[in-house]
Amino acid sequence: MAKNLLIVESPAKAKTIEKYLGKDFIVKSSIGHIRDLPEKGIGIDIAHDFAPEYVVSPDKKKVVSELKKLAKEAEVVWLATDEDREGEAIAWHLLEELGVKESKTRRVVYHEITKSAIEEAIKHPRSIDKALVDAQQARRVLDRLVGYELSPVLWRKVKPSLSAGRVQSVAVRLIVEREREVNSFVSVFYFKVDGLFNANGANFHAELDKRYTNEQQANDFLTKIKGAEFSVKDLEKKPAKRSPSAPFTTSTLQQEASRKLSFSVLQTMRVAQSLYERGDITYMRTDSVNLSQQAINGAKEEIEKTFGPKYAQTRQYKTKSSGAQEAHEAIRPTDFSAKEIDGHNDTERRLYDLIRKRTIASQMANAEIEKTVITIGQNATQDNFIATGEVITFDGFLRVYSESDDDVEEQQQESETLPAVKANDKLNFIEANATQRFPSSPPRYTEASLVKKLEALGIGRPSTYAPTITTVQKRGYVVKENKEGTARPYKVLTLKNGEIKSTTKTEITGAEKSKLFPTDIGSVVTDFLIENFGEILDYNFTAHVEEEFDTIAEGKLSWTKMLHTFYNPFHITVEKATAVKERASGERLLGQDANGKNVYAKIGRYGPMIQIGDITAKDDEEIKAEDKPKYSKLRADQRMETITLDEALNLFKMPRKIGVYEEKEMSAGIGRFGPYIRHDSKFYSIPKEDDVYTIDEVRAIEVIKDKRQKEVEKTINVFAHDPEIRVLKGRFGPYITMDKNNYKIPKGKDAALLTLEECLEIIKNDTSAGKKKRGFTPRKKAGK
Repeated sequence: MAKNLLIVESPAKAKTIEKYLGKDFIVKSSIGHIRDLPEKGIGIDIAHDFAPEYVVSPDKKKVVSELKKLAKEAEVVWLATDEDREGEAIAWHLLEELGVKESKTRRVVYHEITKSAIEEAIKHPRSIDKALVDAQQARRVLDRLVGYELSPVLWRKVKPSLSAGRVQSVAVRLIVEREREVNSFVSVFYFKVDGLFNANGANFHAELDKRYTNEQQANDFLTKIKGAEFSVKDLEKKPAKRSPSAPFTTSTLQQEASRKLSFSVLQTMRVAQSLYERGDITYMRTDSVNLSQQAINGAKEEIEKTFGPKYAQTRQYKTKSSGAQEAHEAIRPTDFSAKEIDGHNDTERRLYDLIRKRTIASQMANAEIEKTVITIGQNATQDNFIATGEVITFDGFLRVYSESDDDVEEQQQESETLPAVKANDKLNFIEANATQRFPSSPPRYTEASLVKKLEALGIGRPSTYAPTITTVQKRGYVVKENKEGTARPYKVLTLKNGEIKSTTKTEITGAEKSKLFPTDIGSVVTDFLIENFGEILDYNFTAHVEEEFDTIAEGKLSWTKMLHTFYNPFHITVEKATAVKERASGERLLGQDANGKNVYAKIGRYGPMIQIGDITAKDDEEIKAEDKPKYSKLRADQRMETITLDEALNLFKMPRKIGVYEEKEMSAGIGRFGPYIRHDSKFYSIPKEDDVYTIDEVRAIEVIKDKRQKEVEKTINVFAHDPEIRVLKGRFGPYITMDKNNYKIPKGKDAALLTLEECLEIIKNDTSAGKKKRGFTPRKKAGK
């Protein structure tokens, strides 16, 4: 048996490290956390300084048993989990659970999995940093307290099965508030004037230095400059420099991978984890932009070899975050000479390429640019046209990398090359266009821009961004969707050859791609929490809690003292909110129906709905059927805050008659599984491209015929004696179906040749749990 047992979190990491250590080491994985707070119950002894009651996860008992055996046999146990708080906590839990003496253990840390880094870590072991462990415990216990006490309040006051979390609820609030900004935004149009000029045979554009609030003003200006003479009033040329961005932190990697690669934040972290564990990049959870001197030298060497010495300009970046818990290195390649990585999938290669280029660019020379501004005057008014252009005189880091930006509200016009002119030069006027423009509403958040906002507010840390954004979507508070744009007309006034012409054009506006939208439940829960737990959802408070975690990690604050300060007032607030009788439904009065009954949009027990009529205090039996409130669920694409009265009333027209086919009536409706057509007691799902409210008889017949044809093509055999037993084609091959259960056909059996008796035998021998078995009893023929 090996003298040394080295434990890491993941099997992939263990496999990589094992290659670098000799036969004296055995490397094993804990497969993440081995113990945690129990799934049921609070798991915290509040009366005794919030003592956590940790339990070994059921799926980890076998792992722990194996590690205990190996630890007992080893001379030294090396705890080589990640270097952040979560990794430190895993190491501590291993020490506690394995039952080995602390003198027999060594804690080693590294931020890249390379032979030299692992060997260096083994040479410089340390003890477990209890301050880091306490910071992780404080976060875990605080989040359990908030979730455990807040969630039942939501069950009683809003809707069953809801949950709340300290960071996730703040993230949802950001999305809800942004959605309301978008919905309340009023776009006031303006006219901007763009001129097209010619100098020395070259055309170029220039924009008027003012805007007009209406069409008449724009028309008046164009009228005034008819026949005007244009000349260069001023010419300014100035050099400028553009510097590269810092190497990636966790949040900037998530943002840039979203913009350039269309990765979700969770996908980015999964791929980065894989690259780290295989030794291709440094540790991926960090808020440091620092690079080691060895890394800087490696980048410089690669730059000079590939592009030449003039392209190299080494620099050290400083981390802006004062509480950076992972203040080690930025995310970078472990080997700068490795332009490509072997044995990886396309997703991993693309993310590696992004990381490598960003790091290389950070150590390259500034790009040098010459900016030119031409001011164009005319003799009809005092107004000027401004033409701007720039020329890259030295590309520098732009040779390798250019950062994206998702904060730009309007698409910027590409910089054009301007002709060589000098002051007082006469210019040829070609045309001017006064175009109606509409300011855009604040942009909805993408996953990347939400990470950026959370980081700017000091909410969360590198290890929490991806789980937070994933959780709010899983719990149904937020959805990531695409939204189709709508056509919008706009006017263009054109002055050309002394004449002004007006034309109306069309543009698509409001289209969204992979944006975060709050659900109705998310909005109602946010309003309830703000009203009753304002401090928990306060941005500054949440950021302050993160700062306190940082202070605990530095050993300057007791984690139990911090929890006492938080919990006592929080618990009192929970009790007050529980005592309030009213439920939160987000109720919104839309108007009245034709009978004068109020129509409401609100949250019900089963989700967003429309209610026609008011609930009275009378017993249900005393109310006439026509006076009882009527209810309808909202469609998936409808929201309580924006649905109109007409849209709400349309929901009650379901099911609706749409025609007759084969002498049987067809109706369209909405059921548990979505929109459907009902015909002859059978249901046919309406395809996504059709609208249940507008589908007509002709299209409904097409849907029915199409479904029947697919059923015919799917069926291999139906038995006359027992038509409930069928042999069908499936995605994974032929199978038998009976009583809504499916049965796999053994290999070697020809599905088309199976007899009824053989099918029953297969069903009888199927060992799958929960499936009803039956024998075969031939049916009697009619009349016998």
